[in-house]
This record gives sequence, structure tokens and C-alpha cells, in this order.
Amino acid sequence: MEDLVARVAPKVIVPGNGVNGTISKIKTMKALVYHGPGKKAWEDKPKPTITKPTDAIIKILKTTICGTDLHIMKGDLPEVADGRIIGHEGVGIIEDVGSAVSNFKVGDHVIISCVTSCGKCEYCKKGMYSHCADGGWILGYMIDGTQAEYVRIPHADNSLYPIPAGSDEEALVMLSDILPTGFECGVLNGQVKPGDIVAIVGSGPIGIAALLTAQFYTPAEIIMIDQDENRLNVAKTFGATHIINSANEDAVETILRLTNGRGVDVAIEAVGVPATFELCQEIIAPGGHIANIGVHGKSVTLHLETLWSKNITITTRLVDTVTTPLLLKTVQSKKIEPKKLITHHFKLDQIMEAYETFGNAAKEKALKVILES
Repeated sequence: MEDLVARVAPKVIVPGNGVNGTISKIKTMKALVYHGPGKKAWEDKPKPTITKPTDAIIKILKTTICGTDLHIMKGDLPEVADGRIIGHEGVGIIEDVGSAVSNFKVGDHVIISCVTSCGKCEYCKKGMYSHCADGGWILGYMIDGTQAEYVRIPHADNSLYPIPAGSDEEALVMLSDILPTGFECGVLNGQVKPGDIVAIVGSGPIGIAALLTAQFYTPAEIIMIDQDENRLNVAKTFGATHIINSANEDAVETILRLTNGRGVDVAIEAVGVPATFELCQEIIAPGGHIANIGVHGKSVTLHLETLWSKNITITTRLVDTVTTPLLLKTVQSKKIEPKKLITHHFKLDQIMEAYETFGNAAKEKALKVILES
């Protein structure tokens, strides 16, 4: 009997040691838990386990906080249940895999995608991973997420990316969400072209991700608009040709002056409040593209009475992460350096303090924070 047990006993990693070992006896973990609008706690939760053969269990090494997490905390996404572990970004080490996982093994170092993809359904075959019939954006939203010591990743083969040896983990955390989001929802949907004048409304991490990736297409000008002078100055160092502090000047008048009354070819909304979407409508030129990235918790007004004759294209999108492999190559080659977005570092158990810092970005001069286990 002892020989039989030895033959069938699973071989998985001792958390963090990078080699085959025995299953960790840890049954609980610490996690950031949402308890309704304005309520969160760092508390004990059951450690996740394999529930389907396509799952993987990841020990979190580094994670971060997203603007979308702040929207959740404000109650803008009421479908998020009390007790949910928040977070959808991070890198880690695979501790266990289900029997159907073939692309990864225990001990692999991986990027966690914010979007879960089965790779087989109708939407996945169209590259619309965000609408996967058994996934999409569910991590830290409809299922427990990454602001924890461990996380379960469904459809691991299509929802994780291997980290090349010697890579900078902190930079690659930016590939979980903000870089593909800024690129896909802003730059690609906005159809940025050489010679375009682009305005990005919102100079937070997502807006700066759009700024970085818009430069792939050599637009003539990139105008950043925000009310945070520090973020605008950071945007200038990342390649913005003009910065506008809309708290101190009329952004519409300034843009019309800069463009000789014409407006911009592409307006990227990267905040998610009615005023910023309204601004995009006021500054767009005939034939232009308004690309919405922001998570909107309130209704906005669509001014068709002025836009109906202007040949305007308005796009919305939830990131699909189809560009993650491409962006990984650009980060590896240092064509873009997303690590420069990181302004603060915390240990994972300092996450309550990290939320205070990130939630008061103007005061703390914060862009992205890194939480390390």
C-alpha cells in the first residue's frame, strides 16, 4: 500500500522553491477582500485549489492596484460580490496545475493576464478574449483575484504568459493590464496614424500607456490633458508634445488654438467620468475617432446634435490582451520602458497603505504601485 501511495502521490512545488516537491500544507492565505462600497479588509481566506483540470494555482510574487479596483471600491461595479478578493494583475510562480494544462508546469515563472480566455469559444476564435464564453474579465471581478498570496487561474494555457529568463518582473506586471489596455482600447481602436494629432484625456497609468504605445505610429502631436500637474510632467518625459492642466485653463479653447480651430484626429478617453467623455466630443475634428478606455460608473451624454454630420467614429472596448506577446517583445527590447511608471513599492501585507497612496495619487505623486510578497 505504501508503494501505491508513493506512485500516485502528486508532485507539485513547495511554494516559491522552483523545484518539484510536496504539496504545501498551507490551508489559508492573506488577501485583500471587498466588503461593499468603501469597505475592504486584509484578512484570512482559504487558499485556492484546483477545481477544474484547466486551472493553475499561482503564488503571487508581485502585483499592483488598478484604477478599475478603485472603481470597484467606490461601488461603480455593483455586480462585485461582498467577500470577493480584488485584483487582476501580477506575476508569480506556478505551484500546481490541473491535468489538462499542457503549456505550463510547476515552477514556471508567469505573467497573469487580466483577461481569462478558453481559446476555443466563438469569441476567442475572433480574438475577442474579453467576451470568452467561460472567461473574459472575471479575475478580481466575478472570481477571486490577485491581491492575495495565491490565486487560481482558469484556462491557464491561454491566460498566462511565460516570463523569459532574466526579465524584470516589475516591468512585466505592467503587461497584465495597463499596456495592452492603453494600446488596444486607445491606440488601435482610435486608429492612430502617422501625422495624426492625438489628445489623451487622463494622464494616469492607462493614459500614459496609451501615450507610450501611440508613438509606435509616429503621430505628429500627442496632447495630454489632466488636472494633476505631476502626472502631466511625467507624461512630458514619456513623449507628450503638449500638456494641458484643465484645472487651470480651458482645455477646449487651448486645443482649438493649437490645432487652428480644427480639433484632434484621435481623442482617447482614459478616465471614465462624464466630463472627460464630454471633453472628447468637444475637441474631435471631422472624420476623427473617439476611443473610450475609461470604466464609466455613470451615464454620459452623447451629443449627436453636433456630431451627427461630422463623420465621427466612437469606439468602446474591454481589453482582449491579444497584443500581450507583441508588447512583451517591445519591453524586452527596451523600445518602451513601463517600469518608469512605478512610483511606490510596498510589501503585500502593506496593501491597505498602498490603497491610501494610490487613491490619493495627486497628493502622493503616485502612478503605479508595486506590491511584493
